Amino acid sequence: MDLWALTLTALAASLGFMTLVWAISVPLRNASIVDVVWGPAFVLVAALGLALGEGSFPRRLLLLVLVGIWGARLAVHIFRRNLGKGEDPRYRAFREKYGAERYWWFSLFQVFWLQGLLAWVISLPLQLAAVGTTPDGLTLVDAIGIALWVIGFMFEAVGDLQLDRFKADPANRGQVMDRGLWRYTRHPNYFGDATLWWGYGLIALLVPWGWAGLMGPVVMTFLLLRVSGVALLERDMVERRPGYREYVRRTSAFVPLPPRRA
Repeated sequence: MDLWALTLTALAASLGFMTLVWAISVPLRNASIVDVVWGPAFVLVAALGLALGEGSFPRRLLLLVLVGIWGARLAVHIFRRNLGKGEDPRYRAFREKYGAERYWWFSLFQVFWLQGLLAWVISLPLQLAAVGTTPDGLTLVDAIGIALWVIGFMFEAVGDLQLDRFKADPANRGQVMDRGLWRYTRHPNYFGDATLWWGYGLIALLVPWGWAGLMGPVVMTFLLLRVSGVALLERDMVERRPGYREYVRRTSAFVPLPPRRA
């Protein structure tokens, strides 16, 4: 498959996958299951690249393995986090805004197809690497990309694990998590997510038009910083968490840095 054919196939697969998940969400009255399948949506694109692409096989296989590990961990983490808690407040607010009897239809466009389109755009480095026939085999740039992925994955996975353990302790109820990786950045999991996507971008960088694949990590980083990540989470955190204002003062928002002195 050439790039256009694979891109259109990836788009159809992404929207089709999200449509199937939407159909499951309707009887459940729970649109937040879309968060669970966010990672697997990228695994689907990487699998299509391995099966249909004509690019370097080691690079296609590498990306599927890396995306598969990331997507599986993220899906399990979000599933366990959401289990038994009902619909996420963000989607519940949309349901109230549009009306419970109509939202099942609105959610297809506003939630599921939107995330399907975003996954398609962000996965551009995976698509380009799947069809790029040069370079044949892995290079030093691929190795640097793998190193970035490892750093990002560790920040994301360890940050989530540390936060889960913090929340599991009743003594920490209402307190601010400022230990471990959270001492150096207020969002180690988001920083890790962005970093590993820059790793994917580097792995695809040397293939033809690989520079265009950097749009994927750019969009992902923008979403994490300005839309669904840092900006959304911190919107009312100062009011809900005693001491969070002081935590903001001394701790970097995104990139890990030593805490600022008083």
